[in-house]
Amino acid sequence: MRARSTWASTSASSSAASAMTTPNGSHTNEWPQNSIPAPPSPPPLSPPNRSTPTRFTAATQQPLAIARFHFNAWAKYKDWKKDDKIPGRAAKRFKRPLIDGKIVLEGGSIDVNGRGTLLTTEECLLDQHVQARNPGMSRLDIETVFRDTLGITNTLWLGKGIAGDDTHGHVDDLCRFVKPGTVVLCRENNPKDVNYGPLAENRERLLGMHLERGASIEVVDLPMPAPLYFEGVRLPASYANFYIANAAVLVPTFNDPKDRIALGILAELFPDRPVVGIHAVDLVWGLGTIHCLTQQEPAV
Repeated sequence: MRARSTWASTSASSSAASAMTTPNGSHTNEWPQNSIPAPPSPPPLSPPNRSTPTRFTAATQQPLAIARFHFNAWAKYKDWKKDDKIPGRAAKRFKRPLIDGKIVLEGGSIDVNGRGTLLTTEECLLDQHVQARNPGMSRLDIETVFRDTLGITNTLWLGKGIAGDDTHGHVDDLCRFVKPGTVVLCRENNPKDVNYGPLAENRERLLGMHLERGASIEVVDLPMPAPLYFEGVRLPASYANFYIANAAVLVPTFNDPKDRIALGILAELFPDRPVVGIHAVDLVWGLGTIHCLTQQEPAV
């Protein structure tokens, strides 16, 4: 998932919002129904932090380093060459070693549990016909890169991403680790919705998968909001695009009755920090929300 981070706003201070509290005490904003403000015309596309090719890696008795993956604007757009230079500049700025990741990889296309297991999708990294990041590379080739650069010993391949995601299958819109052995997975209950089949298939896959030491994965369902459109285009609205910060979990909300349910589920999974809803209806018009706009640096 991506977002035009240069202009999009959460509108968190708008007086149109009123306080809303989930049953477990999490807070978000309640907005008037059917009020989707038309955003201003955006400037030329600028990728969010999550899609730029900078990844921090940390290993026991090793200094914090930057894995220098490459970026080609999701194999879809042309204005990416300056963005591809960000890892080198970040390494120089933060005085960190630089590890050549060799392949095209965006942060939203993977999710890890910190113990050696990585989640991704076949649609994003293996499709050789639509938005092919690394033409000719096999599943084994990519898993080898994950092992050599990120220390991954167990790669879990889901199928397709959600409708409206122009990155073609970023996993941060559908499945995320919330604990080393637990994931939240988006679930669509409407059989007529285009996301119903792909998300159900991903659930079946996960239930048959295992973690790095052979344990089963706990799968917690996360609802999908009602479809959002702008000028007839389906938008990739998803509660899975949350960001885990040191002192809070920031969750996109969409002026939808399921906002409360999603916030409640995540609050139970993160009892050590507040779960905060951020109004993201106007933000998702840029085809991404909160996780897309961020990139964490691990503490060492």
